Amino acid sequence: MTALVSARGVSKHYGDTKAVDNVSFDIEPGRILGLIGPNGAGKTTLLKAVLGLTDCDGDLSVCGLDPFRKRRELMHAVSYVADVAVLPRWIVVSKLLKFVETIHPNFSIEAARASLAQTKIPLNAPVKTLSKGMVAQLHLSIIMAIDAKLLVLDEPTLGLDILFRKSFYTQLLNDYFDEQKTIIITTHQVEEIENILTDVMFIDDGRIVLDESLETVGERYTELMAAPEQADQARGLTPLAERSMFGKSVFTFEGVSRDQLAGLGEVRTPGLADLFVAKLSRERAA
Repeated sequence: MTALVSARGVSKHYGDTKAVDNVSFDIEPGRILGLIGPNGAGKTTLLKAVLGLTDCDGDLSVCGLDPFRKRRELMHAVSYVADVAVLPRWIVVSKLLKFVETIHPNFSIEAARASLAQTKIPLNAPVKTLSKGMVAQLHLSIIMAIDAKLLVLDEPTLGLDILFRKSFYTQLLNDYFDEQKTIIITTHQVEEIENILTDVMFIDDGRIVLDESLETVGERYTELMAAPEQADQARGLTPLAERSMFGKSVFTFEGVSRDQLAGLGEVRTPGLADLFVAKLSRERAA
Protein backbone atom coordinates (compact mmCIF):
# COMPACT_ATOMS: atom_id res chain seq x y z
CA MET A 1 0.00 0.00 0.00
CA THR A 2 1.31 3.46 -0.94
CA ALA A 3 1.83 5.71 2.07
CA LEU A 4 -0.32 8.83 2.23
CA VAL A 5 2.47 10.65 4.08
CA SER A 6 6.08 9.57 3.60
CA ALA A 7 9.11 11.21 5.25
CA ARG A 8 12.77 10.34 4.77
CA GLY A 9 15.45 12.20 6.68
CA VAL A 10 13.26 15.25 7.22
CA SER A 11 14.83 18.07 9.25
CA LYS A 12 14.02 21.68 10.02
CA HIS A 13 16.44 24.00 11.77
CA TYR A 14 15.89 27.51 13.11
CA GLY A 15 19.43 28.76 13.55
CA ASP A 16 21.13 26.33 15.92
CA THR A 17 17.80 24.87 17.08
CA LYS A 18 16.80 21.52 15.59
CA ALA A 19 13.00 21.71 15.58
CA VAL A 20 12.77 18.47 13.57
CA ASP A 21 15.83 16.26 13.53
CA ASN A 22 16.25 13.70 10.71
CA VAL A 23 12.89 11.91 11.05
CA SER A 24 11.60 9.15 8.78
CA PHE A 25 8.15 7.56 8.84
CA ASP A 26 5.18 6.44 6.76
CA ILE A 27 1.48 7.00 7.42
CA GLU A 28 -0.83 4.67 5.50
CA PRO A 29 -4.36 5.52 4.30
CA GLY A 30 -7.20 4.69 6.66
CA ARG A 31 -5.23 5.26 9.87
CA ILE A 32 -5.71 7.52 12.89
CA LEU A 33 -2.31 8.63 14.20
CA GLY A 34 -1.73 10.31 17.55
CA LEU A 35 1.30 12.63 17.41
CA ILE A 36 2.33 13.03 21.04
CA GLY A 37 5.08 15.18 22.51
CA PRO A 38 5.83 17.77 25.19
CA ASN A 39 5.76 21.51 24.47
CA GLY A 40 8.61 22.44 22.15
CA ALA A 41 9.12 18.84 20.97
CA GLY A 42 8.69 19.65 17.27
CA LYS A 43 5.04 18.63 16.75
CA THR A 44 3.90 21.95 15.31
CA THR A 45 6.92 22.29 13.03
CA LEU A 46 6.40 18.77 11.70
CA LEU A 47 2.71 19.48 11.05
CA LYS A 48 3.63 22.73 9.28
CA ALA A 49 5.96 20.77 7.02
CA VAL A 50 3.22 18.18 6.26
CA LEU A 51 0.78 21.01 5.46
CA GLY A 52 3.29 22.82 3.25
CA LEU A 53 3.50 25.83 5.56
CA THR A 54 7.27 25.56 5.90
CA ASP A 55 10.05 24.06 3.81
CA CYS A 56 12.38 21.40 5.18
CA ASP A 57 15.44 19.33 4.35
CA GLY A 58 15.04 15.71 3.30
CA ASP A 59 12.22 14.10 1.32
CA LEU A 60 8.58 14.63 2.29
CA SER A 61 5.59 13.48 0.25
CA VAL A 62 1.94 14.09 1.18
CA CYS A 63 -0.77 12.62 -1.06
CA GLY A 64 1.95 12.09 -3.66
CA LEU A 65 2.93 15.79 -3.66
CA ASP A 66 5.78 17.90 -2.37
CA PRO A 67 3.75 19.81 0.25
CA PHE A 68 5.81 23.02 0.12
CA ARG A 69 6.16 23.30 -3.65
CA LYS A 70 2.68 21.94 -4.48
CA ARG A 71 0.72 23.38 -1.57
CA ARG A 72 -2.11 24.73 -3.72
CA GLU A 73 -2.84 21.27 -5.15
CA LEU A 74 -2.33 19.67 -1.74
CA MET A 75 -5.02 21.82 -0.10
CA HIS A 76 -7.64 20.10 -2.26
CA ALA A 77 -6.84 16.84 -0.46
CA VAL A 78 -6.13 18.08 3.08
CA SER A 79 -8.21 19.64 5.87
CA TYR A 80 -6.76 21.26 8.97
CA VAL A 81 -8.31 22.10 12.35
CA ALA A 82 -6.40 24.05 14.99
CA ASP A 83 -7.91 26.02 17.85
CA VAL A 84 -11.56 26.69 16.95
CA ALA A 85 -11.07 30.42 17.61
CA VAL A 86 -9.72 30.76 14.06
CA LEU A 87 -13.25 31.04 12.63
CA PRO A 88 -14.19 34.69 11.92
CA ARG A 89 -16.38 35.98 14.74
CA TRP A 90 -18.30 38.57 12.72
CA ILE A 91 -19.74 36.28 10.04
CA VAL A 92 -23.16 34.59 10.06
CA VAL A 93 -23.10 30.76 9.91
CA SER A 94 -24.99 30.52 6.59
CA LYS A 95 -22.64 33.05 4.94
CA LEU A 96 -19.63 31.20 6.32
CA LEU A 97 -20.81 28.01 4.60
CA LYS A 98 -21.28 29.86 1.30
CA PHE A 99 -17.82 31.41 1.65
CA VAL A 100 -16.19 27.99 2.16
CA GLU A 101 -18.10 26.71 -0.88
CA THR A 102 -16.51 29.41 -3.04
CA ILE A 103 -12.93 28.67 -1.95
CA HIS A 104 -12.81 24.87 -1.61
CA PRO A 105 -13.72 22.72 -4.63
CA ASN A 106 -14.35 19.61 -2.51
CA PHE A 107 -16.75 21.23 -0.03
CA SER A 108 -20.41 20.14 0.02
CA ILE A 109 -22.64 22.84 1.49
CA GLU A 110 -25.52 20.34 1.58
CA ALA A 111 -23.48 17.97 3.74
CA ALA A 112 -22.51 20.81 6.08
CA ARG A 113 -26.12 21.90 6.48
CA ALA A 114 -27.19 18.30 7.16
CA SER A 115 -24.53 18.00 9.85
CA LEU A 116 -25.52 21.29 11.47
CA ALA A 117 -29.18 20.21 11.48
CA GLN A 118 -28.16 17.64 14.13
CA THR A 119 -26.92 20.45 16.41
CA LYS A 120 -28.52 23.49 18.09
CA ILE A 121 -26.62 25.91 15.85
CA PRO A 122 -28.97 28.20 13.86
CA LEU A 123 -27.86 29.07 10.34
CA ASN A 124 -28.72 32.74 10.90
CA ALA A 125 -26.55 33.07 14.04
CA PRO A 126 -23.34 35.14 13.97
CA VAL A 127 -20.33 33.06 15.04
CA LYS A 128 -19.65 35.52 17.88
CA THR A 129 -22.93 34.51 19.57
CA LEU A 130 -21.98 30.81 19.73
CA SER A 131 -20.35 29.12 22.69
CA LYS A 132 -16.86 27.68 22.20
CA GLY A 133 -18.34 24.19 22.10
CA MET A 134 -20.81 25.22 19.39
CA VAL A 135 -18.00 26.85 17.39
CA ALA A 136 -16.15 23.53 17.60
CA GLN A 137 -19.25 21.74 16.28
CA LEU A 138 -19.53 24.29 13.46
CA HIS A 139 -15.87 23.91 12.57
CA LEU A 140 -16.13 20.12 12.53
CA SER A 141 -19.31 20.23 10.41
CA ILE A 142 -17.44 22.30 7.82
CA ILE A 143 -14.43 19.99 7.88
CA MET A 144 -16.56 16.84 7.56
CA ALA A 145 -18.24 18.32 4.49
CA ILE A 146 -14.88 18.49 2.69
CA ASP A 147 -13.91 15.37 0.77
CA ALA A 148 -10.31 15.28 1.98
CA LYS A 149 -7.83 12.40 2.10
CA LEU A 150 -5.97 13.78 5.13
CA LEU A 151 -7.37 15.56 8.20
CA VAL A 152 -4.91 17.22 10.60
CA LEU A 153 -6.23 18.09 14.07
CA ASP A 154 -3.90 20.23 16.19
CA GLU A 155 -5.27 20.40 19.77
CA PRO A 156 -8.82 20.56 18.32
CA THR A 157 -10.67 20.39 21.66
CA LEU A 158 -8.45 22.76 23.64
CA GLY A 159 -10.54 24.61 26.21
CA LEU A 160 -13.71 22.59 25.64
CA ASP A 161 -15.51 20.79 28.47
CA ILE A 162 -15.57 17.00 28.63
CA LEU A 163 -19.07 16.67 27.12
CA PHE A 164 -18.09 18.59 24.00
CA ARG A 165 -14.76 16.75 23.76
CA LYS A 166 -16.52 13.36 23.82
CA SER A 167 -19.11 14.59 21.31
CA PHE A 168 -16.38 15.96 19.03
CA TYR A 169 -14.53 12.65 18.71
CA THR A 170 -17.72 10.59 18.49
CA GLN A 171 -18.98 12.71 15.61
CA LEU A 172 -15.57 12.55 13.95
CA LEU A 173 -15.58 8.74 13.98
CA ASN A 174 -19.24 8.20 13.11
CA ASP A 175 -19.72 10.85 10.43
CA TYR A 176 -16.29 11.39 8.88
CA PHE A 177 -13.69 8.66 9.20
CA ASP A 178 -13.52 5.72 6.79
CA GLU A 179 -10.85 3.45 5.35
CA GLN A 180 -9.99 5.97 2.63
CA LYS A 181 -9.29 8.85 5.01
CA THR A 182 -6.36 9.43 7.36
CA ILE A 183 -6.38 11.54 10.52
CA ILE A 184 -3.40 13.00 12.43
CA ILE A 185 -4.23 14.26 15.94
CA THR A 186 -2.00 16.17 18.33
CA THR A 187 -3.21 16.68 21.89
CA HIS A 188 -2.01 16.73 25.48
CA GLN A 189 -5.21 14.91 26.51
CA VAL A 190 -3.75 11.54 25.54
CA GLU A 191 -6.13 9.44 27.62
CA GLU A 192 -9.13 10.81 25.72
CA ILE A 193 -7.97 9.74 22.27
CA GLU A 194 -6.04 6.50 22.79
CA ASN A 195 -9.16 4.38 22.33
CA ILE A 196 -9.71 5.79 18.80
CA LEU A 197 -6.09 5.64 17.57
CA THR A 198 -4.70 2.99 15.26
CA ASP A 199 -1.12 4.31 15.51
CA VAL A 200 0.96 6.48 17.79
CA MET A 201 4.12 8.54 17.33
CA PHE A 202 6.11 10.05 20.20
CA ILE A 203 8.37 13.00 19.40
CA ASP A 204 10.88 14.74 21.67
CA ASP A 205 13.56 17.31 20.86
CA GLY A 206 12.68 16.94 17.19
CA ARG A 207 13.35 13.18 17.15
CA ILE A 208 10.85 10.33 16.90
CA VAL A 209 11.26 8.05 19.91
CA LEU A 210 8.36 5.72 19.15
CA ASP A 211 6.39 4.99 15.96
CA GLU A 212 4.09 1.98 16.36
CA SER A 213 0.62 0.69 15.71
CA LEU A 214 -1.51 0.33 18.84
CA GLU A 215 -1.55 -3.41 18.18
CA THR A 216 2.25 -3.53 18.27
CA VAL A 217 2.35 -1.39 21.41
CA GLY A 218 0.18 -3.99 23.16
CA GLU A 219 2.57 -6.76 22.11
CA ARG A 220 5.86 -4.96 22.76
CA TYR A 221 5.25 -3.04 25.99
CA THR A 222 4.06 -4.35 29.34
CA GLU A 223 3.34 -2.81 32.71
CA LEU A 224 3.82 -4.66 36.00
CA MET A 225 2.54 -3.66 39.44
CA ALA A 226 4.68 -5.52 41.94
CA ALA A 227 4.59 -5.80 45.72
CA PRO A 228 7.76 -4.65 47.62
CA GLU A 229 9.03 -8.22 48.05
CA GLN A 230 8.94 -8.77 44.27
CA ALA A 231 10.36 -5.40 43.20
CA ASP A 232 14.04 -6.40 43.16
CA GLN A 233 13.32 -9.39 40.95
CA ALA A 234 11.40 -7.13 38.54
CA ARG A 235 14.27 -4.63 38.48
CA GLY A 236 16.54 -7.46 37.37
CA LEU A 237 14.59 -7.55 34.07
CA THR A 238 15.73 -3.98 33.23
CA PRO A 239 12.51 -1.98 33.06
CA LEU A 240 12.20 1.22 31.01
CA ALA A 241 10.84 3.06 34.02
CA GLU A 242 9.64 2.62 37.58
CA ARG A 243 7.17 4.59 39.67
CA SER A 244 5.35 4.08 42.97
CA MET A 245 1.61 3.67 43.42
CA PHE A 246 -0.32 2.65 46.56
CA GLY A 247 2.83 1.31 48.21
CA LYS A 248 3.70 -0.86 45.21
CA SER A 249 6.22 -0.46 42.40
CA VAL A 250 4.92 -0.05 38.84
CA PHE A 251 7.40 -1.03 36.11
CA THR A 252 7.20 -0.45 32.35
CA PHE A 253 8.99 -3.05 30.20
CA GLU A 254 9.89 -3.19 26.52
CA GLY A 255 10.37 -6.56 24.86
CA VAL A 256 9.85 -8.57 28.06
CA SER A 257 7.24 -11.29 27.65
CA ARG A 258 4.30 -11.61 29.98
CA ASP A 259 5.46 -15.13 30.79
CA GLN A 260 8.67 -13.68 32.30
CA LEU A 261 6.59 -11.39 34.49
CA ALA A 262 4.09 -14.02 35.57
CA GLY A 263 4.02 -14.42 39.33
CA LEU A 264 5.66 -11.05 39.99
CA GLY A 265 2.42 -9.10 40.26
CA GLU A 266 -0.39 -7.65 38.14
CA VAL A 267 0.52 -7.53 34.43
CA ARG A 268 -1.24 -5.24 31.94
CA THR A 269 -0.72 -3.10 28.85
CA PRO A 270 0.45 0.40 29.77
CA GLY A 271 -1.66 3.43 28.92
CA LEU A 272 -0.18 5.77 26.33
CA ALA A 273 0.42 8.55 28.87
CA ASP A 274 2.44 6.24 31.14
CA LEU A 275 4.30 4.75 28.17
CA PHE A 276 5.08 8.25 26.91
CA VAL A 277 6.62 9.23 30.25
CA ALA A 278 8.59 5.96 30.41
CA LYS A 279 9.99 6.27 26.88
CA LEU A 280 10.99 9.92 27.25
CA SER A 281 12.58 9.30 30.64
CA ARG A 282 14.71 6.53 29.16
CA GLU A 283 15.62 8.53 26.05
CA ARG A 284 16.63 11.57 28.07
CA ALA A 285 18.64 9.48 30.50
CA ALA A 286 20.49 7.90 27.60
